[in-house]
Amino acid sequence: MADKVEFELVSPEKLITSQPVDMVVVPGTEGDFGVLAGHAPMISTVRPGIIDVYEDDRVVNRVFVAGGFAEVTETRCTVLAEQAVPVADINRAEVEQTIQSLSQELDGAESDTDRAVIEGRLEAARAMLEAADAPQAAH
Repeated sequence: MADKVEFELVSPEKLITSQPVDMVVVPGTEGDFGVLAGHAPMISTVRPGIIDVYEDDRVVNRVFVAGGFAEVTETRCTVLAEQAVPVADINRAEVEQTIQSLSQELDGAESDTDRAVIEGRLEAARAMLEAADAPQAAH
């Protein structure tokens, strides 16, 4: 049996998961990266996208994250996510409504700071909509 890596996913609200897995693939800002046991230590920012959790050679869980940070050691991968939602739980209609609302907010933004914040939220919502259309994990 191959060595496992301890995967922890934490949102501002709670610890979402803490489990040994064969591999986890994280959407880093510089590109997706896979973490196996024995990985070199690193810290990365996380872009909006899907975290794939592997057992053996198949994806067993897919979680959308809206951004955050990942810390990797030889035995652990911890993702501190701004928001985390299982892909299967994404409500497409709610996300589409959020995108519409944010687009209207963006049109009315009065400062560059407000505009930047809204654009970031809009980018995450669009990525979540894309994640809703992604294939589900094989259980």
